[in-house]
Amino acid sequence: MDLELANKRVLITAGASGIGRAVAESFASEGANVLVCDIDAEAVQSVQSGTAFRAVIADVSSSEAVAKLFSEVEDHLGGLDILINNAGVSGPAKPVQELTDQEWRNTFAANLDSSFFCARQAIPLLKKAGGGSVVNVSSICGVLPYLYRSPYCSAKYGVIGLTEVLAKELGPDNINVNAICPGSVDSPRLERVTLMTSKATGVPVEKLRQAALNQTSMRRLVSMKEIASMILYLCSPHARIISGQSIVIDGQTNSTD
Repeated sequence: MDLELANKRVLITAGASGIGRAVAESFASEGANVLVCDIDAEAVQSVQSGTAFRAVIADVSSSEAVAKLFSEVEDHLGGLDILINNAGVSGPAKPVQELTDQEWRNTFAANLDSSFFCARQAIPLLKKAGGGSVVNVSSICGVLPYLYRSPYCSAKYGVIGLTEVLAKELGPDNINVNAICPGSVDSPRLERVTLMTSKATGVPVEKLRQAALNQTSMRRLVSMKEIASMILYLCSPHARIISGQSIVIDGQTNSTD
């Protein structure tokens, strides 16, 4: 299937590594013009060393940084057709009563504020382009509750709420807005979360890894390529009528215990 993404102008936040980079590489392979931003200077440098897309450093949890980022979007891309809000952090793994104010706020800033700041800047450019697509990366944690993950779950539930409101507001402008909700993705972040959860709960790492497999019907992790493929489809002309949806990509999670 030709996804008809050639020459589309794409911004991907947290796109220099992990899921974001897989998405960027997939868009570039379809002929899109891709700009990624990332807070990790080393990851940004790795992109600049011979990939098919550009990368800049930006902390999208900061409104001021996002305003500067969008100046670079206009300089590098000359406009925007597609925004992928991928930035986020795992946040702490601990009971609610042990959370600090700063841990709560930092988790919301990276996961929810960033999507709001980028969408606000992107909307005029998408309207000027005659329409476009926004995909916000939520999580299975935005659909199901997970023990000791209250900041992350709450922020990712918020991403879904933001997605639904944006879809309603922007539909008349030919802009579709969707969220994807990945389950356990085979990625470095999952390993970090597993180690963090093991420390918080005392459950051995291997038992947590096996539980991640057992809680899904398909008994395997999600690949980053599968996430990228769904995002590309949602941004293609084939999915123009799909909007306001939260699409779970997880092999059917049956339990979060």
